[in-house]
Amino acid sequence: MSNSEDSQQYMDLIVKEEEEMSGDESDKQDGHGSMLREQDRFLPICNIIKIMKVPVPQNGKIAKDARECIQECVSEFISFISSEAIERSVAENRKTVNGDDLLVAFSNLGFDNYVEPLSIYLQKYRESNKSDRNLFMDSNYAQNEDGATNEAMK
Repeated sequence: MSNSEDSQQYMDLIVKEEEEMSGDESDKQDGHGSMLREQDRFLPICNIIKIMKVPVPQNGKIAKDARECIQECVSEFISFISSEAIERSVAENRKTVNGDDLLVAFSNLGFDNYVEPLSIYLQKYRESNKSDRNLFMDSNYAQNEDGATNEAMK
C-alpha cells in the first residue's frame, strides 16, 4: 500500500470519527470509548507559541487562529506517527512503543528526511541515559563502600 493510500485511509478514519461525534462537544473519544478533554488531545498552546515565535521578528505577532491551527496540526501529526508506531509494536506482540518503532513509522509514512536526524538524536539520548545510569550506580557504590547500607539509602 502506498503512502498516499495510507494517508487517505487515515484521513477517512478521522472524518468518520468526527462525523460519529456530536458537533457540540469539545471532547472526543479515544480508541477505548472514554472521553478525552481538549487539553488531553492537544499539546499545550504555550509550548506551541514558544516554538512559533523563534523565526518571527521580536515585534511580530502570531494570530490566535494561526496558533490554534498549528496546535491542532502538530497534535494530529503526533497522533498519525504514534498510530503507525503502535501498529508495529502490536504486530510484534509488544505492549511498549519504543524509539525504533517511531523511526520505522516516520519511514513508512514517507517522512524519510526525519529518520536520520532522529536516529542520531535517539542514539545520543540513549548514550546520555547510560552515562547517567552509570554515574548513579557509581555514586551508590561509593556510598555503600563508605559504610552506608542499602536500607539506609531507601
